[in-house]
Amino acid sequence: MEVNNTMQIQSTRFGKIDIADDAVIEFTDGIIGLPGTRYALVAQQEGSSFYWLHSIDDPSVALPVTQPWLFFPSYDVAVPDDDSAKLGLDTPEQADVFCVVRAAQELEDFTVNLRGPIVVHAARRLGRQVINEAGDYDVRQPLFAHVELSQAAPANSSTPIAATGV
Repeated sequence: MEVNNTMQIQSTRFGKIDIADDAVIEFTDGIIGLPGTRYALVAQQEGSSFYWLHSIDDPSVALPVTQPWLFFPSYDVAVPDDDSAKLGLDTPEQADVFCVVRAAQELEDFTVNLRGPIVVHAARRLGRQVINEAGDYDVRQPLFAHVELSQAAPANSSTPIAATGV
């Protein structure tokens, strides 16, 4: 019988959150500019277009992220060979890609970092922020320049979501 252990964190944003051990993503080199190496994806509602990449090590750190193809259907990602090796990626299908969203008061001011996506090997529960070698993408690309929020399909990821309804 397989036992799935959970831990509880006291998020400054969401209160108490139960995180299953198999939902923890290890960022061995951390995330640029942020503390800690262990994170989990949290969704405010099931089928959301946005997640929070929430730190397990520092409950005050949570980054809004999205899958870029929901808003940029022709987005292309080229993960450097060194980063692919560190994640243990053998094929593109093993990678889930998320981009950090910079929220603002007005939707038209939301931006997304297409230049430095977060790549996750869901089966190995390893993550890494990489420099995208494909295209000339911006670190502050307007998020709603091509797609309205109501047109974005719900995200579909093989990376486990630690909690919903937070």
